[in-house]
Amino acid sequence: MADDIPPSSFVLEEILSQDTRTKTLVLLGTAGPDRARAILIAEKTAFAINGLAPGTAFAADALADLRLLDHNDVYRWFMATAKQDVDAAPAVKLSLICPASDTHVRKYSRQRRRMIVETPELYRTVVAPYVERMRGDRITWVYNILSHKVEVDRIVHENPDPDTGFILLPDLKWDRTTMEALYLVAIVHTHSITSMRDLNKSHLPFLRSMRAEIVGAVETKYGVSRDLLRMYVHYQPSYYHFHIHVTHIDHDMLESVAAGRAVLYDSIVAQLESMSDEHYGFANSTLSYYVGENSELWASGFSAVADHF
Repeated sequence: MADDIPPSSFVLEEILSQDTRTKTLVLLGTAGPDRARAILIAEKTAFAINGLAPGTAFAADALADLRLLDHNDVYRWFMATAKQDVDAAPAVKLSLICPASDTHVRKYSRQRRRMIVETPELYRTVVAPYVERMRGDRITWVYNILSHKVEVDRIVHENPDPDTGFILLPDLKWDRTTMEALYLVAIVHTHSITSMRDLNKSHLPFLRSMRAEIVGAVETKYGVSRDLLRMYVHYQPSYYHFHIHVTHIDHDMLESVAAGRAVLYDSIVAQLESMSDEHYGFANSTLSYYVGENSELWASGFSAVADHF
């Protein structure tokens, strides 16, 4: 992996998107000695509250500059500059993708969305071929994690069983400091499950044991109890190797947990439990979700059959 490409080498070409709710900015440009195409994602971090305690002067301790904008009756509005420290109170989290593929650029560009009602037939004819194209070399980075080639020091918990095991590690979106923003991902070892579409009733023992292991590991490592955890999967997922998102219930993450994208883990288990046949599962279900028009799934498949849903 190229670990010698710092964000300071990034040269801006275009603003791909920005989100004023999540305070995120996505930029397209070049980076590194070869000036490879790159995407830089800048995200404002959460307030650091570890040093706050009753009796402390917040404005004096946490703010460097303060200016009154306006006031009306009991209401006053200010602008301020926060005191920052890269270890205790970082201001911005940066993610650099380099070299960035056309798929990356489409994913992070501003785009219109479309709702999909995916029947089993539509999955077989349109989605399944796309899923196969998106596996293999496209997710080498996932296989690198599972084979301990990278990110070994970040592993929170691992069950090494090749069929029922998984690796639990912090998502790169989390600063690993703010517990209310806790965000972990559990990636299964087996390559036989690409998404929730592949799950059937025979997977229930695996899903139940994995849930118990995950919540136990999080409680042991971070002291966050199971009733403060939100576990879910995405459909469609951002990559086709089954993984579970684990976040603190107080972490809003509007896009990640939005209806039409996130499916609660316990709801998946409950639906499978209600199915009568042992091998009946989500391959036989109709699933609704949204996709962006810039996505390869829409461009290469759904756009041609858009009148069918």
